Amino acid sequence: MHAQRTPKNGLSCKMVFKTVGKVLRKSKTKPNGKKPPAEEKKHYLEPEYTKVRVVDFDLKELVVLPPEIDLNEWLASNTTTFFNLINLQYSTISEFCTGDTCQAMTAACNTILLWQDEKGKKIKCTAPQYVDFVMSSVQKIVTDEDIFPTKYGKEFPNTFETLVKKICRFLFHVLAHIYWAHFKETVALDLQGHLNTLYAHFIVFIRVFNLVDPKEICIMDDLSEVLCNPPPPSPTAQNHVTER
Repeated sequence: MHAQRTPKNGLSCKMVFKTVGKVLRKSKTKPNGKKPPAEEKKHYLEPEYTKVRVVDFDLKELVVLPPEIDLNEWLASNTTTFFNLINLQYSTISEFCTGDTCQAMTAACNTILLWQDEKGKKIKCTAPQYVDFVMSSVQKIVTDEDIFPTKYGKEFPNTFETLVKKICRFLFHVLAHIYWAHFKETVALDLQGHLNTLYAHFIVFIRVFNLVDPKEICIMDDLSEVLCNPPPPSPTAQNHVTER
């Protein structure tokens, strides 16, 4: 029997697309051919922050397909969980992510993420609008019984894996924006350990099941290489989740 999955979206769904859009990345290059401004320092790569996690074991143990578990069911369960967790993580800094502070959906390596609707129109929108597009679209997919079935005997569609890959690509963009634009606020809230652990868990998951093209996530390779290795044992390591 398929496990019951009931995602809860903490954001208001003001903008809903009928189909999942595509995302393009655009480099911040000037039309006159001049080099773009130097990239800001990536504070999230500093050792004092990367060493902070809420678990201290190999995350691969959490993502490996268990024996006798259907692959699609495993992908569905994990994808829905990551959607909920990333949505929750974003909600912790959403008050700082506004149309004024984040006029574009930015990420590392001078990247601007563009939304593309079902008609192929490219949309440069603010970060909160982009995240709203993502969360609304993903919410619609993971709660659709024809795509993410939860009832016994209901089969997954042939397009299931393709849709999971699209969802994972979108969720990666949200995480990338949080690190690039809102890591300072995350540290101020003392949530960098939660963010690091969520990011590492997610990256390990999409790598194990080849859900996102490496070219799509290479802008965060430096952080991925640091966080996706088990942290060294430390008596002072944060190994529990603090309720706030």
